[in-house]
Amino acid sequence: MATLAALLIAVLYVAVVVPFDVVKARHLVAEVDSRLSASLQEMVARGGGVPEEAPRRPPARDLDDAPLVVWLSDGRTSAAPLGAPAPALPARGWSRSGRPSTLLLGQDRFRLMAAAVKGGWVVVGQSLAATSHDEAILVQAELVAGPVLVLAMFLGALAIGLMASRPVEAARRRQLEFTADASHELRTPLTVIEAEVDLALGADRDAPSYKAALERVRTEGKRLRRIVEDLLFLARFDSQPPSPSRELVDVATVAERCAARFAAVAQSRGITLSVERLGADVMLVEAPASWVDRLCGVLVDNACRYAGQGGWARVVVSAHGSSVSLAVEDSGPGIPPEERPLLFDRFHRGSDSGDGAGLGLAIADAVVRSTGGRWKVAEAPGGGAHMEVAWHRAGPGAGPRPRGGEAGARGPRARKVPARQAQ
Repeated sequence: MATLAALLIAVLYVAVVVPFDVVKARHLVAEVDSRLSASLQEMVARGGGVPEEAPRRPPARDLDDAPLVVWLSDGRTSAAPLGAPAPALPARGWSRSGRPSTLLLGQDRFRLMAAAVKGGWVVVGQSLAATSHDEAILVQAELVAGPVLVLAMFLGALAIGLMASRPVEAARRRQLEFTADASHELRTPLTVIEAEVDLALGADRDAPSYKAALERVRTEGKRLRRIVEDLLFLARFDSQPPSPSRELVDVATVAERCAARFAAVAQSRGITLSVERLGADVMLVEAPASWVDRLCGVLVDNACRYAGQGGWARVVVSAHGSSVSLAVEDSGPGIPPEERPLLFDRFHRGSDSGDGAGLGLAIADAVVRSTGGRWKVAEAPGGGAHMEVAWHRAGPGAGPRPRGGEAGARGPRARKVPARQAQ
């Protein structure tokens, strides 16, 4: 594209410069013709005498002020110069129609104009050396400026093209990586299902063995369905991000329900799961309740997964000023700083533990971006992970929408509600 743009500019440059040079050359010659005509009229008016501006020296290659040269001719023989020496003028080398003509005399081109006088013709001429010199300077400047312009256009178009294609190339690479990762994640449960079925059909077994095989197939089928549903959810956000509804949802209520849903999971792993409210009694935001619930579910699920046996996970919902934040902390190993830039990439997992596909935080990030939220990833007081999302507070007394600032900043008037352990 840069080459085509440079070639187009080159063609346009030539198309503009060539007519300009032709017009400029005609203009310079027209000035010479005007001078010749004025001198010739003056000479005719004086009866064929030499005009006052005619020089008394040879017509040298004077580039600043080319002199006028005058010849007298009877029309049959060579014309004789009048005044200073001049190049020989052939008898029939000039036009007798009164129109200017161009003739090569010696080493220079001359512009000639003739008029009939008593007993013959008077011919006035001027060297075109100055005109040719001006034209040569103009052409040289154009020959220098043309390649520079074309090169600048090529480099500019190349730079713009590279800058414009960089996001496209990045998106293409991400798409290829996404396809490869999705194929890998989908292949694993399909391989397990195929192997279990082959083993079950390979030999006769008792009923408990068949039941165990079917249980494993069902587990892998659920995992496969969960991966497909997550991929479809992300695909809908990528193709046409849905506009969040204007419904008001209480983030604290959603967080309590989510924690109650994961209470059994936390208890089976010996994890203490609690919910805390800080600030107002009602913490409303404009977002679909199902989206906020899914976001909270992803964060709580990760906290329970990485908190470790006998650890703790805490959900903190706070309202401060015009913001409402949802934070989930755990007692796990935390998120290393080098892992945080990749945290929301699809199929990225900080460790090999767990059976997740690495799509949870990608879905959570899609929800946060679609609802106008802001992430804050930090270290929990106990050394684990601190994942926090802040939204603009909706409802009465919410105040103006914030223009910026750090998401999840603590307000000076936050009040603590007694923590309760999710049952």
